[in-house]
Parts: sequence; structure tokens; C-alpha cells
Amino acid sequence: MSERIPFATDAWVKRLCEELNKSERYREAAKKWEGDLYFIIEPEGRLTEKVFMYMDLWHGECRRAFVAEDENAVSPAFRMWAPVSIWKRIIDGKLDPMQALLTRQLKMKGNMAKIMRNVKAAQELVRCATMIPTEFPID
Repeated sequence: MSERIPFATDAWVKRLCEELNKSERYREAAKKWEGDLYFIIEPEGRLTEKVFMYMDLWHGECRRAFVAEDENAVSPAFRMWAPVSIWKRIIDGKLDPMQALLTRQLKMKGNMAKIMRNVKAAQELVRCATMIPTEFPID
């Protein structure tokens, strides 16, 4: 097994970007998606501060990904936030991201109708995240 990458780090979000860019399934599912986002990880366990993982997603490609030092570094179209434990359940495949949004376990700011038109893209993004050997700060 390869070495696990700590979740909510620049290395992790860059690895997710790589996984998305090599996934034909993601490229096809997200071919109409236009929008950047923050995945905001709220502190829990060994994570003591909010982390803002930025992703610029455009027509099935991840153009940029990084952890923003400052929340105001960019102004993305979408913001999704939850504590580490919810992100872990989503990435482990134990909680569907759309179900998490609808039950407000995962909160969002942005155009919900656009998200609902791109459910398959969201599911493929999560599938790509499951490919990353991840160390969570609550493990």
C-alpha cells in the first residue's frame, strides 16, 4: 500500500486534481460543469483550524487546486463545508454527497440547481477521491 496523504493538505487536493484529470469517467460526467469551489474542512480531531481547499473545475478538467492560506484568496462560485468526520464518511463511500447536502450534513453556498444538474460529476469526483490513500486527522 502506498503512503497515506494527510487530508486537508495542499498535497491531498493536488492529488485529487491529478486523479480527476486522469479519469475518463469524471471527464465525461463533468463535461458541462463550469465552476470553481472551496471544500472547507472544519476543525476536528488533530485539525485545529479551518482549511480551504480550492479547486478550479472546468468541463471535466481540474485546472488548479491548492489550499488557500486566506479564505479571501479567491472568490469561488461554490463553497461546501463540513467537519472532518463528514468529509471522511463521504470519501470512504459511506455517505453520498448529494444525501449529505440534502440532509445539511454538508452545507453549501452556491447554485444548488447547478449542483443537481451535475450529480454524476459530483459522484465521480468523490469516486476519484476514494482512490487517494488518505490519512484523516481523526483516524
